[in-house]
Amino acid sequence: MKIDLTNKTAVVTGATGELGRTMIHSLAECGANVAICYYNKKDFAAELKNEIEKKYGVRATAVFADVTNPDSIIAMKNEVMGKLGITDIIVNNAVIQVEEWTTVLKQPPKDYENQFKSSVMHNVYMAKVFVPDMIKQNYGRVIGINTECAVQNFITQSAYVSGKRGMDGVLRVLAREVGQYNITVNQVAPGWVISDGCRNTDGSEANINQDFPYIEKVPMRRRGTDTDIANAVCFLASDLAGFITGAFLPVSGGNVMTCI
Repeated sequence: MKIDLTNKTAVVTGATGELGRTMIHSLAECGANVAICYYNKKDFAAELKNEIEKKYGVRATAVFADVTNPDSIIAMKNEVMGKLGITDIIVNNAVIQVEEWTTVLKQPPKDYENQFKSSVMHNVYMAKVFVPDMIKQNYGRVIGINTECAVQNFITQSAYVSGKRGMDGVLRVLAREVGQYNITVNQVAPGWVISDGCRNTDGSEANINQDFPYIEKVPMRRRGTDTDIANAVCFLASDLAGFITGAFLPVSGGNVMTCI
């Protein structure tokens, strides 16, 4: 048994980010053709496209997308359609980063607006643009990248959590609405993972923040990796997860556990 995405086409937003680029590699390794959606890393996206095609022998394309703008998403979809065909899998990964996490009373209102646009409306626009083709072909995978913070609700997380909890509501309802068309809608919720920005050359964790005791609270006593997140995405994108929908899957080593 293996994850086989041969002849599938996957679109990943925020694909040049530290999690996104690993998702692209993993999806391509499973045989999927991939659309690398970028916002401000055009050159890196082009390099990633060439690397993916050479390494895995799949088709890839790099395409601009502003996930807060419906017209931009429509243009992106049309470009992907022309180069790769109908999209089978969408991974909604992009988000506007909150520069400073502070209390509700101090957090600038603009941060809440940005989280709403890049978490809630991002997922709404992607569904409106890509799901109709999935309905026509009676097959599709919608995967949203959420966060363990949506379960924690710790102080200073309010802006980030507000967008991600709104996103959760949209995707749970969408799962009910499109399940009859053999379309699954699921979420992956990463913990604080090791990625290129905090990884030594040997793959171990760099720049450990001693003032933020995270690992000691994780049952598995380690931070996860970008590959751990990508593996979950590939599983949910595959036929192995064909009867799983509406799920919120924490990939956090047990740091958060959703309740029944």
